[in-house]
This record gives sequence, C-alpha cells and structure tokens, in this order.
Amino acid sequence: MELGFVSAILDQSSYEEMMDIAAELGFKCVEVACWPAGKAERRYAGVSHIDAEKVLADDAYAKHIMDYAEEKKVKISSLAYYPNTMDADPEKRSTAVEHLKNLIKASHKLGIGMVTTFIGRDQSKTVEENLELVKEIWPPIVELAEAENVKIGIENCPMLFGADQWPGGQNLMTTPAIWRKVFEILPSRNLGINYDPSHFVWQMIDYIKPIYEFKDKIFHVHYKDIKVYRDRLDDCGIMAYPLDFMSPKLPGLGDVDWGKYVSALTDIGYDGYTCIEIEDKAFEGSREKVIDSLKLSKRYMENFVI
Repeated sequence: MELGFVSAILDQSSYEEMMDIAAELGFKCVEVACWPAGKAERRYAGVSHIDAEKVLADDAYAKHIMDYAEEKKVKISSLAYYPNTMDADPEKRSTAVEHLKNLIKASHKLGIGMVTTFIGRDQSKTVEENLELVKEIWPPIVELAEAENVKIGIENCPMLFGADQWPGGQNLMTTPAIWRKVFEILPSRNLGINYDPSHFVWQMIDYIKPIYEFKDKIFHVHYKDIKVYRDRLDDCGIMAYPLDFMSPKLPGLGDVDWGKYVSALTDIGYDGYTCIEIEDKAFEGSREKVIDSLKLSKRYMENFVI
C-alpha cells in the first residue's frame, strides 16, 4: 500500500508547493484536489491544485504536472472532486457533471486512471427516487470512464452534517445496502468505492465486514477518524444533526480501530493507494498546525502501513 494524503488540506499552497511538502514529509502519493474555479460552498471544497480544463487544453501544462510529480517522487493517486452531481438544481447538477467528465478525461491524459468523487443525491428525495436519478444521470459518466480507461471511486460519506444537508444528505452511496443497488444499476468494472471507515462509525455500521464483500470494488482508501461523543448522543439521539454528536479527528484520535482496518485490507490483498484525510478542527488555523497534522497522522499510520 502507498501512503499519502488528500491535498485539500493545503488549500493555501500551489500545486508545486503542495508536492514539495509531500516530498519533504516522505509521503509516496497524494489525492489531488481538482475543483473548478469559484467560491467554495463548504469546508475543504473549492480547492484546486490541478486545473483539469487546462490539462485538456495545454499539453505543456499537463507535462509539467507529471514531470513535477516524477521529480519529487510523489505519485498522484487520483484526481479528486466531490460535488453533488444529483443536485435538485439542474444548473448546479449540469456544472458538476461537466467538470467531472473533464476530470475523467484529464485523469486519462495524465496517465493517472482514477477519479474520486461522490455519486450525489437530491437531499429532498427518497432513496428509491434517487436510485431512479442514478439511472438517468450516471450511465453517460460511467461510459466515458470506460472509454477513457479511468476508474471512478465513490466515497461513502453521507454529506450530512447539519441543517444545510437535511434531511437526506448529498451523497447516496453511504451504506452496503445502497452500494449493492447502485452496482446493480451500473454494473461497470470502472465504478467502485473510495473506502473511508470513519463514515460508517457514526452511522453505527460495521466498517470491517464490507471490506470483504466489496473487495473487488475498493479502488482507493481514505484514512480519517471520527470520534462519537457518547454523552451528546445519549442527549440528542441518532436522528440529530451528525455534528451534534460526532467530530472528525486525525487517525488514531477517534474511534476507528486502525489495526483491524488495515489488517482487513491486507486480508483482501489490497495494495493500492491509501490517503490520510485531515478534517480535524483542532489542527486548523495556521500552516504550522496543518503541517503538524500531516506529520502526526503519517507517524501514526506508519504503525500499520510502510
């Protein structure tokens, strides 16, 4: 397994500065944030270390991206973009889908072969209604990925934190039961999972068992921890806004048993990219804290991943 990080945490750095930091800290890969230009609608969104449209239009820029990664000996695990491709607003939906398609083409051109994203969700509709939307929106995206020989890894984050995402959240592929239904609708070898155990912790789902059932669908892995505050949960219950009773943490500072998690990945023979995702508020506010969060997380995960 290759140990890296999700680049969105270095939102103040250029692509070159971000890759310099990855190399200096000894990371082997990065999942590179590639949002389109514009104002971010939430934390960790809107970061763009690679301009996908420029990659497609400018061969010299594309070559520089890959040459710089090779010079620093840091691989790009995936081009990352986590929008809501099934937003209720047709204009927002169309914009997200078009950029995702450009990301797929850019990933092919750069020789990466992977994009990581959400499948999206109309948060006002039921699961059944959203599955019908999947049938409408996703076949052309998957067909493009197949034609470009690019894998799509869907992260299992519910994108449900507070009132803005209530009631259904903004990403449908959140549970093993829904994964099965989506994979029945889109039976493509190019569609899989970007597996993050933390999202199962606060949903009270076993985060080890699905690794075995979906072993052939795990394309990419995240290392992010979650801490559930039992006293808060006892007060507000599981129907509350999730951030009322849980908080993202650095790996090792939350409730995930990382030894069991990585052990299960080794059981299925997973040998791909694994990226630390930093969303711990205790390590925000200064460049020094962000760098410390990467150092601490890397040091901890190296107990399990070389």
